[in-house]
Amino acid sequence: MITTIEVTKNKNENNLSLLRRFSRRVQDSGLVRAAKNRRFRTRLPSTLTHKNQALKRLVKRKESERLKKLGKIS
Repeated sequence: MITTIEVTKNKNENNLSLLRRFSRRVQDSGLVRAAKNRRFRTRLPSTLTHKNQALKRLVKRKESERLKKLGKIS
């Protein structure tokens, strides 16, 4: 996503007010917020990873039930 923000200097405008106007336009566009969200976004696990984790949980649960029946853990 490429967004161009342009500000032209008015006739009786100084550099500070031009910079302030540009900063306001950038802030209103939401570019900085979107870039930060993209930077710190965590990826979702793939479906294969999700399935493997579910299988590991099932195996652990089955093993703990077996050990409870044998009386090795309470």
